[in-house]
Amino acid sequence: MKIEAQICSGVMAAVKSFYGQDVPEKMVQLQKTKATFKGNFTVVVFPFLKISKKSPEQTAQEIGEYLKTNCEAVADFNVVKGFLNLEVATSAWLSLLDEMDADARFGLKTVTDESPLVMIEYSSPNTNKPLHLGHVRNNLLGWSLAQIMEANGNHVVKTNIVNDRGIHICKSMLAWLKWGNGETPESSGKKGDHLIGDYYVAFDKHYREEVKQLKAQFVAEGMDEEKAEEKAKAEAPLIKEAHEMLVKWEQNDPEVRALWEKMNAWVYAGFDETYKALGVSFDKIYYESDTYLEGKKKVEEGLAKGLFFRKEDNSVWADLTDEGLDQKLLLRSDGTSVYMTQDIGTADMRFKDYPIDKMIYVVGNEQNYHFQVLSILLDRLGFKWGKELVHFSYGMVELPNGKMKSREGTVVDADDLIATMITDARQLSEDKVNKLEGISEEEKDEIARIVGMGALKYFILKVDARKNMLFNPEESIDFNGNTGPFIQYTHARIRSILRKNEELRKNNVDSSPASVCTGYSLQPKEIELIQKLNEFGAVVEQAGKDYSPSGVANYCYELTKEFNQFYHDYSILNAENEEAKQVRLVIARNVAKTLKNGMALLGIEVPERM
Repeated sequence: MKIEAQICSGVMAAVKSFYGQDVPEKMVQLQKTKATFKGNFTVVVFPFLKISKKSPEQTAQEIGEYLKTNCEAVADFNVVKGFLNLEVATSAWLSLLDEMDADARFGLKTVTDESPLVMIEYSSPNTNKPLHLGHVRNNLLGWSLAQIMEANGNHVVKTNIVNDRGIHICKSMLAWLKWGNGETPESSGKKGDHLIGDYYVAFDKHYREEVKQLKAQFVAEGMDEEKAEEKAKAEAPLIKEAHEMLVKWEQNDPEVRALWEKMNAWVYAGFDETYKALGVSFDKIYYESDTYLEGKKKVEEGLAKGLFFRKEDNSVWADLTDEGLDQKLLLRSDGTSVYMTQDIGTADMRFKDYPIDKMIYVVGNEQNYHFQVLSILLDRLGFKWGKELVHFSYGMVELPNGKMKSREGTVVDADDLIATMITDARQLSEDKVNKLEGISEEEKDEIARIVGMGALKYFILKVDARKNMLFNPEESIDFNGNTGPFIQYTHARIRSILRKNEELRKNNVDSSPASVCTGYSLQPKEIELIQKLNEFGAVVEQAGKDYSPSGVANYCYELTKEFNQFYHDYSILNAENEEAKQVRLVIARNVAKTLKNGMALLGIEVPERM
């Protein structure tokens, strides 16, 4: 039984013994003792005062004496006002260390046949441009959240919805037809998503020039500037052609559809390369070109059931005034769908494909209202998880030089960012890597990839997802401070210590196994590390409840700091005696294991050496 569980049971037994009343486990408030007081765990006794009818100090004293006598995990106690501080017995810590050492997944729950199914949607790219820094944050958050939910004992389905239809797609297609001269990813040497993105930018450049000229013409004819610009935007030949292409697409025009399929295939191949570099993937991908038709069907069904209403212009709406919101358009007067309709269709297809218990959408906070409405509509349409859907709303990410604008071609490209991070990692780690004997260039490249991607991922994931953040590449790749490389380097250092110990054993310098010695008297910093390791499961559980990868990231940093302080103060391989050496080896081994498991929940690899 875990130490916390032993203490909780002991407190419940003490209350029953002294005050004659059974209390539920949730009434026992157990906390980590503050550093300013002596002890490891603190019991808050205020909830028991109505039962004990005694002062906080007397109640705490009585419960403390009971635990010291009857609970093997408790060695001693002290009372500070209404708080009972408990010192855990060395034998209990060593037993716990032995338990975690035997479990490769200590702190992580197991998925069973009865586990609920959680579906997580993330990425959601448009096929008219490559992935950028905003997509990087989205993908990293989605992937990490999937790992965390699975570590909490859930079946997880990772899904993506690709926005592959609409006027923005037609803009890239039209630009390629006009100015592409048959260019392909093979002929240009460009990734397909970059190639198509270039034509999206080209369309906007030519379109703005047309608008500028038309506006000048309309103003010269006597129209005021605001109306002139509005009319110019609507009547520019390029935008009219793009709309004509969209109509043809919706009418299944064979030439437009063939071009659409060819260009989208280029984009998907490019996306796949970026996803692979980021270390993310999906179990199921949906396409809006399929889901928008399903959405129209569900809206028509809702209309027939009286859930929605039709206006005189033939448009279909949902009245949400009883929810304190407004009326929401679902189908335009010409019968075409809006984003909300497409999301309803996507939900319907997913619900048919999977027995979803919880649906989580990883989408930026500019869509908060959209998902508030979607939740209400899905609930009305009978989706059992509709009302409880989770919008994992995250803030925007920027670079020190400002925001990104995709239409102007000034986005922070994901592929460029990844390549830069890996190059910088190679340069910064060159001195460290060169110290390793016999390491090949391929191994150096692999270490640089692991460190560069670890720096990028950790810097983004350590921040509370709800907040806007500033991504600073130089700061992220530092080997000191709250960074991915700092944690990775500590893991590599521990693995080096463990390898050196194995070499000593093989050479018969030390033939004893690295196991816990039950008679050893633990040092305070050794206890702190064991207690910190024991918190991993609670951290993962809380991260799942809060949908917060940052909780795991910051735990890994705190554990790394504590180990480095411990390693500074105590020798491991040259410990003062054999018992100390073996205990410290086990502690170190479990710190490395926990860092590896914790960083894996963030999608971050940890190298064996650096």
